[in-house]
Amino acid sequence: MAAPRRPTLADVAREVGVSAKTVSRVLNEDGPSSPETRERVLAAVARLGFQPNLMARNIRVGGSDTTVGLVVPDLGNPFFGTVAGGIEDTVRDRGLTLLMGSSADDPAREHALTRTFLARRVSILMIVPSVGADHSSLRTQRSAGLPVVFLDRPGARLATDSVVSSNRSGAYEGVTHLIAHGHRRIGFLGDLPVKLYTRRERLAGYRSALADAGLPLDRALLANAHDEAAAAGATRRLLGLAAPPTALFAGNNMLALGVAAELARLGRKDVALVTFDDVPLAEVLEPPLTVVAQNPAELGKAAAATALRRLDGDRSRARTVTVPTRLIPRGSGEIPGPARTR
Repeated sequence: MAAPRRPTLADVAREVGVSAKTVSRVLNEDGPSSPETRERVLAAVARLGFQPNLMARNIRVGGSDTTVGLVVPDLGNPFFGTVAGGIEDTVRDRGLTLLMGSSADDPAREHALTRTFLARRVSILMIVPSVGADHSSLRTQRSAGLPVVFLDRPGARLATDSVVSSNRSGAYEGVTHLIAHGHRRIGFLGDLPVKLYTRRERLAGYRSALADAGLPLDRALLANAHDEAAAAGATRRLLGLAAPPTALFAGNNMLALGVAAELARLGRKDVALVTFDDVPLAEVLEPPLTVVAQNPAELGKAAAATALRRLDGDRSRARTVTVPTRLIPRGSGEIPGPARTR
């Protein structure tokens, strides 16, 4: 059985007994029509379930679509879902609709998705950049007035606005917190790839905290992982060292879950843990998880507000907005180290 055909403009015109041009004038409010004709057209539209093709109309008249295009690395990551919620809350009152797509942290896929959004003539383009992506192809659109905002990470080869978290100072605060509780050997678990902006910034904060405390950097305490299983394996390897860490700093919430699960399996209640990013149900873990919390909703709101200012005609120089983090002590980061228990 054939699928039902979607009603067209011609179907509405035939139903009312007028020309397609008359229907178009009524729907787009771009020409004269009598109140009676308008009422009959709108009644037919409702009866047939006709949906105007706004994208086709906007391309035809050379205008922008009423959408915001957002490219994220992973649609399943709750962090980016909350970022998207912040964006949507901010642009909704302007009559804009948010569209999302996943790049899977692949530059080629990001580029293809960006081109799709541009072909749709989105009003605003927002991107969480993939490592290795080149954004110079967006210069023409940016110069023509399209608001382009990078989120969570800066882009490459394009001077435009960015909205990021205070990654370096947040990691510094988290590691300093562990040092203050007597830990001198602190492992670092960073995300992959190693050139990822957030990983580099958080590692820099870790290193600065050690240096300011007069502690040496031991590269044996640095590990990499990209998911919970790899983080659990990295935790086992670190704790198996001849001189193991007494505390761990996890570079994001996904890694933290793997670390916490492995510590529970090993029965290691003596190892302190602080993570960058909050974790759902962090307070019900045993012990409750100490975190350096980002504010993903505020990231989204700040990015949307920046883009709307550009949409309203702001042509000032590109700027970077930094959203602060905050340390939330809950228990796992307050486990005393050897220097505190002596």
